[in-house]
Amino acid sequence: MERYEASSLLNKPVVTDKGRKLGEVADLQFEEKTGEVLNIILKNPTENAQRLGLEKVKDGFLVPFMAVKAIGDFVVISEDDLV
Repeated sequence: MERYEASSLLNKPVVTDKGRKLGEVADLQFEEKTGEVLNIILKNPTENAQRLGLEKVKDGFLVPFMAVKAIGDFVVISEDDLV
């Protein structure tokens, strides 16, 4: 996967590989020691995000970064990797 500036991901729509909109990127959660991206924090979550059983936090929902399949105009998430 290519390298991206974290700020370039903010506000991008997050969709699944099945075309379901989940919300938008609010922030990223990192491992402090390694700098590894752990989760995307979703803002403006849709009903799809709630139905998929994503972990809810005070700022939105967490999407595991390991589920990211592609980044472009959208952040595409594999639904199979969420379950």
